[in-house]
Amino acid sequence: MSLLEPIPKHFRSGFVALIGRPNVGKSTLINQLVGEKVAITSPVAQTTRNRLRAILTTPNSQLVMVDTPGIHKPHHLLGERLVKSAKMTIGEVDVVLLLLEACHLPGRGDSFIVNLLRQQQIPVLVALNKSDLISNEDYLVKEAAYKTLLQDSGWPIYRCSALNGDGCNVLIEALANNLPIGPQLYPSDTVSDQPERVLLAELIREQVLLQTREEIPHSVAVKIDRLEEVPDSTPPKKRRGYTAILATVFVERKSQKGILIGKGGGMMKSIGQAARLQMQALIDGPVYLELFVKVVPDWRSKPARLAELGYEVN
Repeated sequence: MSLLEPIPKHFRSGFVALIGRPNVGKSTLINQLVGEKVAITSPVAQTTRNRLRAILTTPNSQLVMVDTPGIHKPHHLLGERLVKSAKMTIGEVDVVLLLLEACHLPGRGDSFIVNLLRQQQIPVLVALNKSDLISNEDYLVKEAAYKTLLQDSGWPIYRCSALNGDGCNVLIEALANNLPIGPQLYPSDTVSDQPERVLLAELIREQVLLQTREEIPHSVAVKIDRLEEVPDSTPPKKRRGYTAILATVFVERKSQKGILIGKGGGMMKSIGQAARLQMQALIDGPVYLELFVKVVPDWRSKPARLAELGYEVN
């Protein structure tokens, strides 16, 4: 179904915000629901920094899902802007999906978010994620604890696994039923509205998160400096060329630069190779990737640097 084709009379469309603490699986669930990788994931908390919009189109609905940064207590200007961005999203969508961890009992962070959502006049659905990690008996214990936390809210609870997809089809149907009747907002084959440069930068940052020590992840940012299609000059002339990408990885300390580069450049080579494979899947073609590392002390607390890297909140 394209925008030029007729849509069902009762077609539903709208915006869904995924809200939750850091590292509860919001990005993994986004990718599972859409069926493609549109958000980076890692075991490191606070992986998501941008308000990514992922689009899922079904025969009867279109869900524009907003993956938000995890709500947490900020410790620097970047953290403050990320939390503000997540809170702003709540007032801009049609329905909120509150993601909680079925493998853990509720904590203070969960209570804070629940109280925040109670103040909003907006439908809220609750998903208990990571249910595949525990037994049915343990799940019932955790579900009861979350029902106590959510008492009198009237918010329905759904069991799901972002990792293997259990319960996701039921969750999609429930979210769609809470959207208003309206037209299709994006072409059916669109899965994200992020600019290509942002997606490419995120793929590099994902590999940094996956391959470096704990002192690196929150101090790193990536900027695409050059993105160019290079034609193949060798016969046959119609052969497809490659995409040249030059990017800068920002860190806050010289010691972090050393870790990123690694002995004999080994760490940077590994990060580049893994990112390039992901980029080739995204672009559907060969990629030449060159990475540079730049030290910018305390960049997370400098408004000008945050603006340069796209972390602005109006």
